[in-house]
Amino acid sequence: MPSGSDKANEYGLEPGLVYLNTGSAGPTPRAVLDRVVAAWTELETNPVYQEYAADGVAGQVERVRAQAAAFLGCRGDELLITRSTSEAMNTVAQSTRLKAGDRVLTTDQEHEGGSDCWRYLAERHGVVIDKVTMRDGEHDPQAIVQRFADALRPETRVISVSHILYTNGLRMPVTEISALARSRKMLCVVDGAQAAGATPLNVKAFGCHAYATNAHKWLLGPKGVGMLYVSSDASDEIKLIQWMGGKSYVGNSTGVGPLPLVAGLGATIEIANARVIEKIEEHNLKLRARAYRGLSQIGGIKMMSLETGPMTSALLSFAVPEKFESNALRQRLHEKYKVVTRNIGKEHFNGLRVSPHIFNTEADVDALVAAVRAEMG
Repeated sequence: MPSGSDKANEYGLEPGLVYLNTGSAGPTPRAVLDRVVAAWTELETNPVYQEYAADGVAGQVERVRAQAAAFLGCRGDELLITRSTSEAMNTVAQSTRLKAGDRVLTTDQEHEGGSDCWRYLAERHGVVIDKVTMRDGEHDPQAIVQRFADALRPETRVISVSHILYTNGLRMPVTEISALARSRKMLCVVDGAQAAGATPLNVKAFGCHAYATNAHKWLLGPKGVGMLYVSSDASDEIKLIQWMGGKSYVGNSTGVGPLPLVAGLGATIEIANARVIEKIEEHNLKLRARAYRGLSQIGGIKMMSLETGPMTSALLSFAVPEKFESNALRQRLHEKYKVVTRNIGKEHFNGLRVSPHIFNTEADVDALVAAVRAEMG
């Protein structure tokens, strides 16, 4: 388990900071930053050559794309490197053939980064959005899948769902939902923003048609890199403009992206693989369980995440009484105690979310619990 000095040496976090918001953005290890700087330095030695040559930075990036595909469990020619999960989701939505009256089924707890793309199609092209309500204490995957099945209409063309809900960390049954979509000849698109780097992934095994994720959260990678998997059997229904001129990262249809950041993604994946995702997840879930025990004993708090079980993730959320406005509470925890969390807006519940990761310790969790207890009086 890392110590405070380990965190400072490896991640450069501000001294004394208890950082529990990887679910928004994770700190990037120095080794990854070094890879980015090295690639950028090499790129500038002969920019045009390095941007396109197989033995230049462009070649490094193509190897990273193969690494990223293996990390997600797909083929290299099924993976598009993007800037973020949101850009990946936008790309999927704008690459479909949806028209006025077609329907998209999603949930009422999707992040805007994964839902605004469908809202855009609704406003511009008359696509209709339907939502499955996610209930407090949800823990039955079969019941969730059945509610999706019950909500389908003859006009439904896409099911769009988060792998892990950003609000309460619920791990959705994406394999079963994907199977439902395929059985009805619909597309299944998964927003994996909270999954890559936090839990093992195999997008082929999930059976979805598209999977969008990023490097800057649980992978602790460079800010400004994302990944989009599009299954080869959906390449006609999800036809990416970026692949019109071929599938290389730098090309006429894609232009030139941030090659150094993508080189850093390679270092990020190497670190994650060396640590073993299963062991990272085990560490994170232990800290999450400790946080759950401590927070649930504070009067006035309502835990919004499941206590345990296969549908839990490292994301943990709790609601506080209305007199404690969630964003103001988040700010006080940061300013008074140097504890970094995320607030959840009142459209869902008035509370906070914490997301411990590999660099966090039991002492970090205990500092969170003590700070919340002090503020709750």
